[in-house]
Amino acid sequence: MSNLFWFRAIAQLLGIALIASPFALAQDVNQMTRPRRVAGPLPSVPDTSLPPAVEPSLTRLPGEPVIRIGLTTSARSVSISANGLLLSAAEGGGRDSAPLMAARVRVEPRLLAPLAPSNERAAEARVEIVSLPTRADAERAARDIREMTGEETSVTPDVADSWRVRVGGPRSYSDAESLSGRLEEAGFLTASIIKARDNEPATSASSFRGANGTRQSGRTAGGGGLQLVSRISAPARELIVTDASASSAAPLLHARAPVIFASNDEQNAPLRFNEKPYRGRLEVFANPGGALTVVNVVGLEDYVRGVVPNEMSAASASIEALKAQAVAARTYAVKNLGRFKGEGFDLLPTVRSQVYGGMATEHPLATRAVEETRGIIATYQGEPIDALYSSTCGGRTENVENVFGGDALPYLRARECAFEGTSGFAPFTIRTAREPATVRQAEHAASPRAIALLAVHNFKLPPRITDEWLAQPVTVEEVRALLQSAAQLARRPPPVVSGDVTRPPGLSTALALALDGESRADVLLNRADVDYLLAFRDADEIPASARADVALMVRDGHLKLDPDGTLRPRQAMTRARVIGMFASLLEARGLIALQKGTARQSTNGALVVRAVRGADRSLKVSDAAYLFRAFGDGLYPVRAVTVIGGEPISYHTDARGEVDYLEVRPAPNGASSDRASSFSNWVQELSAAEVRARLARAAARIGDLLDLRVAARGASRRVTDLEIVGSKGSTHLVGGGIRSALGLRDQLFVIDRRYDGAGQLAGFVFTGRGWGHGVGMCQFGAYGLARAGLTYDQILKAYYSGIELKKVY
Repeated sequence: MSNLFWFRAIAQLLGIALIASPFALAQDVNQMTRPRRVAGPLPSVPDTSLPPAVEPSLTRLPGEPVIRIGLTTSARSVSISANGLLLSAAEGGGRDSAPLMAARVRVEPRLLAPLAPSNERAAEARVEIVSLPTRADAERAARDIREMTGEETSVTPDVADSWRVRVGGPRSYSDAESLSGRLEEAGFLTASIIKARDNEPATSASSFRGANGTRQSGRTAGGGGLQLVSRISAPARELIVTDASASSAAPLLHARAPVIFASNDEQNAPLRFNEKPYRGRLEVFANPGGALTVVNVVGLEDYVRGVVPNEMSAASASIEALKAQAVAARTYAVKNLGRFKGEGFDLLPTVRSQVYGGMATEHPLATRAVEETRGIIATYQGEPIDALYSSTCGGRTENVENVFGGDALPYLRARECAFEGTSGFAPFTIRTAREPATVRQAEHAASPRAIALLAVHNFKLPPRITDEWLAQPVTVEEVRALLQSAAQLARRPPPVVSGDVTRPPGLSTALALALDGESRADVLLNRADVDYLLAFRDADEIPASARADVALMVRDGHLKLDPDGTLRPRQAMTRARVIGMFASLLEARGLIALQKGTARQSTNGALVVRAVRGADRSLKVSDAAYLFRAFGDGLYPVRAVTVIGGEPISYHTDARGEVDYLEVRPAPNGASSDRASSFSNWVQELSAAEVRARLARAAARIGDLLDLRVAARGASRRVTDLEIVGSKGSTHLVGGGIRSALGLRDQLFVIDRRYDGAGQLAGFVFTGRGWGHGVGMCQFGAYGLARAGLTYDQILKAYYSGIELKKVY
């Protein structure tokens, strides 16, 4: 069959347009919080149009498949080196390599003859930022992009009174996809790839998902077979290999077939493509677009070594989470072997497949995770699964069909990102042998905490308290003992007390003497201040000598009025009121010393406190410690408290360094296993104009935006059908396109509306959870489950329903 036929067939198929939608996912604050997007599919070329593959000799286990990663598809020239050792190269079809007398070579394509005329054109694309609400916004974006990328930018009107920024000129689709990703990572979440010739977004009838949920073109290789793929070679071009260190040297090699490069010492002197080291072989060939494709050919295990630390931060994740990631990455590669067969490789090194960084990004802990799971993949009914995963699922994963459409897959079902049942909290529970105080009356709710604080600071109080005891009037002896302990904390002699010390005026003055040796209020308040502060009904019953002391205590909240707004200065105070007054004043003055911090996950009943610098502190909790748990604004005594990590805590240690008092407030991100992610909870506010601009393409004919309404939610409560209500009608957004169109982190959100003074819609507040598509394994959730003690196989089975793990080599 003629070369002309093949060139026309390839050009026609490559001309199929493809859509690219900005679709943010995540990986941390470390790699797990990196924004990621859904990109459009690449064209598929029939296998029969391609020359036979060449399998380079690689070191791998028997049965281990070879993976071909398309590092670039748009290079005009490439540089390949081998750390000063001689390169060896083999021209495609031949298996014997020959040394090249150079440490660094440059490879360039050369046109041998003009291409035969054809009506079909190779697909070209350009990158644009679309639907910017104002020209000022567009010009600001154009300036920022120009400074960031060096690309020329231009501003033009867009639909629905919005603006767009064109970035550079026409380029290959792969180049456009790469640039679009850079822009989205910089915060331009509406970057789109547009067909250069007809100004329309690229579209494709068939697509599939990358591991992170990105859609791509093509079909799975039959039965997930582990065979090498073909690659494109343009017979109208040859490759010229020259010594990159020589200014005018003669070519070292002319080749019309792919050239395969190898190093003499892969471990110590690996091949480098554009200065980045890679294991295995590098293959270079000319593609139909006239540029060079560079393919890294490695064994599957070496490929996974270069994926895991890029998909999950090895610096902060535990080994079991990394092992779960290794199995997921390996499974995805096996399932999707041959996806880009028509392009000459299997997978891309970006989020469109899995992020692969080669040898330079490998990490010892991630490598250990790969080695300890070598050859293991996840299967359902004996077949490799489509192992999707995302950064942060927001506490629940979603059914795959609700996000990506298509058929339901039995192993990609909605799952809770947490332990099953409360028994999962048992390893992180701290218990005490002390019986909590038994109080039932609302006015005594704060008394157990006040008594506990005083008790751990050596105040003499009964071990058990009741409502009856707290409600009784305090005695002079009890107040005298409390004042002696308070004075000891303040390092002052105890005051001389009289019979009126049980009443508010007498106690206020006695406390001032115990803590300061004089009346602090008499110094800081003048008569007008005192009269102003004592503006309650029975203030005239307070003796003149104590008025300033009472005024300061009332002002600072240490002395409380009764519910009817009176002080009852002539009545003896109850024990509850006196104890509360002591605890409040001493805590405010810093004489009750509580340490504050954020808890790590407790282990074996120990309290682990997060350190700002240095190592975390692990503290033993006394068997008779006072334990308090916050519910709303109140702190209540409990027998046990769960510390899963992230809880704000206050605590006191005794002379032995053991925690004898602990109060715990709930972790702000809740108890789901992905709570360590900074995106497990989020809020995003958008003006009505911003929402109109973002939805301009999806809702071009509905008039003015009036409202957004949730029409349906999926199993995880993610929005799966969003109604856009306008003055001229309404339309619907469904599936994963919702967060893409709105530029939100996830579709697990609720909507609040803001209105201006005239009652017109001013904007929307989206309160949500998660970052990514939320299907399959949650990477932050895997990290949380691993810290909780689950093994990698338990983690995988927690997210992929009904799977089995199988060692295939």
